[in-house]
Amino acid sequence: MVDLVLAYLRYDPLVRIHLGPLSVSPHGMGIAVGFLLGSYFFLGWCRKAGLTDDQVYSLVNRAAIGSIIGARVAYVINHPGDFNNPLEIFAVWKGGISLLGGIGGAVLAGAPKMRSEGLSFWKVMDMAVPCVTMGIIVGRVGDLIIADHLGKPTHFFLGYVCPSHVTGSPCLAPIGQAVHQPALYDFVSAIFLLLLLLRLRRTPRYDGFLTLVFGAWYGTGRFMEDFFRIDVTHGTGLTGSQWTALTVTSLCLFCLLKLRDTPWKSGRGAFVSIPARHRPPEEPLPPEGPGEHPEEQPVPGPDQSSEDAE
Repeated sequence: MVDLVLAYLRYDPLVRIHLGPLSVSPHGMGIAVGFLLGSYFFLGWCRKAGLTDDQVYSLVNRAAIGSIIGARVAYVINHPGDFNNPLEIFAVWKGGISLLGGIGGAVLAGAPKMRSEGLSFWKVMDMAVPCVTMGIIVGRVGDLIIADHLGKPTHFFLGYVCPSHVTGSPCLAPIGQAVHQPALYDFVSAIFLLLLLLRLRRTPRYDGFLTLVFGAWYGTGRFMEDFFRIDVTHGTGLTGSQWTALTVTSLCLFCLLKLRDTPWKSGRGAFVSIPARHRPPEEPLPPEGPGEHPEEQPVPGPDQSSEDAE
């Protein structure tokens, strides 16, 4: 039993980093660095696809704003009892955000811009989902540093032992008791997801395939991980994140297994393909002289004989 206890994860969390008068959270730093890393790769892949830097910067800026709003709105909807008055809803710096809400907010904020530019929604999303996964991985590192999202008590060998120090989220077990650390599970799952997406993108597939794989994998992972969390279930037995993950996973798996294609392909919806003005210019065809096509043969005049016309 002693050997089992020693196998539990033990470390003192670093909730705040003090830089003179500033106090910085590793959690916030992880989110910021993850977003910048994903944006860097997204910019490079979009350039290769023919998009301009202005288009990409516009999409990234909209995604950043949309993710902040979406992350907060989703948390407020799922935890209405955490706020004593409506003004506290806007105090984002005090914590309380939803990763799934952030992803949804980023997509909703960027979609109108894609449509106005005539860009393919699915092509852009296929380039974005590996970058989103990178951001999740780096962001989870910040969660682990501050010991955030601590879950239910466990005897699992990867359980995190509740320390006497302040942690990123309350450890609802006695000091020395091991609890689940869903951020660690999400971190490992996202690494394997990123490796899969990077491998799949080497082979051309139908538009939206990588997006569907991302939604199916990450949705399944989040649904399972939330069973180890301590969160509001609203009397349903499932958290708000689980209901969201279950919906997304079901839709993505249906498209992958049944349709084997995105239902909004050419001729069946908007965002069909990256427009021609964003593709490399095609080589011009050589000029055609008169008489090269039957329809361009000169018509015989009235003073021409039938022999001349032949």
